[in-house]
Amino acid sequence: MADYYIILCSLAITVVAFCYYYISNYDFWKNRGIRGPKPTIFFGNFKDVTMQKRAISTFVKKLYDEYKHAQAIGIFQGSTPILVVKDLDLIKDVLIRDFSLFVNRGIPTFPKVEPLSEHLFLLKSEKWRPLRAKLSPVFTSGKLKDMFPLVVECANHLEEYLDKLAKNKEPVECRDLSGKFTTDVIGSCAFGIEMGAFKNEDNEFRKMGKQIFLPSIRTSLRNACKQITPFLYNIFGGVLQPPGINEFFTNAIVDTIKYRMKHNVVRPDFVNMLMELKQHPHKIENIELTDSLLTAQAFVFFIAGFETSSTTISFALYELAQNQEIQDKLRAEIRETCQEGVTYEKVKQMKYLDAVFRETLRKYPVLSALTRQASEDYTFKGTKITIPKDTIVWIPVHGIHHDPQIYPDPEIFNPERFTDDAVASRHPMSYLPFGDGPRNCIGARFAHYQSKVGLITILRNHKVDVCEKTTIPFKAMKESFLLALEGGVYLSITKAE
Repeated sequence: MADYYIILCSLAITVVAFCYYYISNYDFWKNRGIRGPKPTIFFGNFKDVTMQKRAISTFVKKLYDEYKHAQAIGIFQGSTPILVVKDLDLIKDVLIRDFSLFVNRGIPTFPKVEPLSEHLFLLKSEKWRPLRAKLSPVFTSGKLKDMFPLVVECANHLEEYLDKLAKNKEPVECRDLSGKFTTDVIGSCAFGIEMGAFKNEDNEFRKMGKQIFLPSIRTSLRNACKQITPFLYNIFGGVLQPPGINEFFTNAIVDTIKYRMKHNVVRPDFVNMLMELKQHPHKIENIELTDSLLTAQAFVFFIAGFETSSTTISFALYELAQNQEIQDKLRAEIRETCQEGVTYEKVKQMKYLDAVFRETLRKYPVLSALTRQASEDYTFKGTKITIPKDTIVWIPVHGIHHDPQIYPDPEIFNPERFTDDAVASRHPMSYLPFGDGPRNCIGARFAHYQSKVGLITILRNHKVDVCEKTTIPFKAMKESFLLALEGGVYLSITKAE
């Protein structure tokens, strides 16, 4: 009996200690005079997000709106304090002026259980700096011009597929449609592989891409474990990974590099840059260029390139279907500019297409918040706000993009917000779909051209319209970390006059 009593007491002490560990830090922001919502044990302020009762975009916007006049807000993820910075000048300090103190994103990685997480988006500064410098040339204007014919070739397959859809007269899930296009593009431009996503529904890359972002119980458990018990996740997280992802992408990259080196194949794509790094590892000091590290770079290019661009294309079509006059104006520009085909220079000339694209990302930023981590104690200029080293900073992109003081009537889709004069009148930090500063999205220019070619191809000879399956008004999917429409983007696609 005494043994049972000792065991029960030990368990009780362990539980109390565990709970105390989580609540002991909850005065962190109060002690610094920074306002914020009251946290909940274990979850902090993320209970509804973790339990999938609220989308992250909804959470960010609600937080932004509730603390309307605050320069910054203090919240907690689990027991970890996060400072949400609202003031645009302070945001500029974080992203640009004092970037050297906020290089890292502060998102934990678990290389043992997630080998492909060591990619450019998440890497810490010591690996990020040299890799960014070596990979940036892939996304220069010259390289994009070289890759552009590959994008147009994929667009031709999209055109053929659209003609079949228009004849069927069935509602089309446009995120899946655009996902097939972007899978083809990324496959060609990153891996040098013809994917055939429009012809082959069982395409392995397409299946893997869907699996990565598919909401599931496994994904929910993985995210909750990362947030609440990261030390346990680092040990047992392997069982929560999507099966086969790591092996599939590693084999795809390693086999492609071996084949190209053996047959002396050269293509203007991402794998070619990885080949050069593998052949000349001395060009990057203090980094072991393992197959896993190289694969991780191609992996993030694939998931970011196909998912974010396909989502943006589908959101643009969603708005154009509801705003026929904007769609007609855009189609007129497309037909006038691209009478003799689509070229890199012609896409660059299209001002209204650019405005539609930018307004889509204004209203529907795929990432609802940007994250940074202070590398030393830091006091924000002109304020009494001081944060200690390693504090996580959030920039609430979704809230900023929907602030009526910055964008009047923010729920209205209005491309005229992005005329040259309108852009010049706003604070440069009021538009952040790709971040800003030295650690902005490395593939932003590629995303621009890929998405625009997709929209040109869809709208030049076809019309999108709402149908009985279209979700209106917009409702964010609660299970998705990236912004997504609940139920999918279903629209009608017909031949345009």
